Amino acid sequence: MPNPVVHFEIQTAEPEKSRDFFREVFGWQVDVVPEMGYGLVNTGTETGINGGIEASPTGEPRVMIYIEVEGIQSYLDRAVAAGAEVIMPVTSIPGAVTFAVFSDPAGAVVGIVDSETPPAE
Repeated sequence: MPNPVVHFEIQTAEPEKSRDFFREVFGWQVDVVPEMGYGLVNTGTETGINGGIEASPTGEPRVMIYIEVEGIQSYLDRAVAAGAEVIMPVTSIPGAVTFAVFSDPAGAVVGIVDSETPPAE
């Protein structure tokens, strides 16, 4: 199975300012999920991917990608064996996504998402 990039996140200390910027410059639709403080980005194209804009957990700006995998825990274990540090263990949002986040040995932060959607509760 190929492992495509399926989602991006733009994380910043001022997420609303970033949301407004990307709306204005690129015409992206950004719908904020208030209970999560997360801006869901629809880029309006069939050839690209959608993503999100949110507050950075460290306060430092960064852009992350999420790679789709089949069997998320095995990929996280492989990443750790290759020198990655787990930032967020495998976590499920019922009916939406199962994901994990790690940093590679050089410090780049990357997310992985399971190809299976978890059941809604």
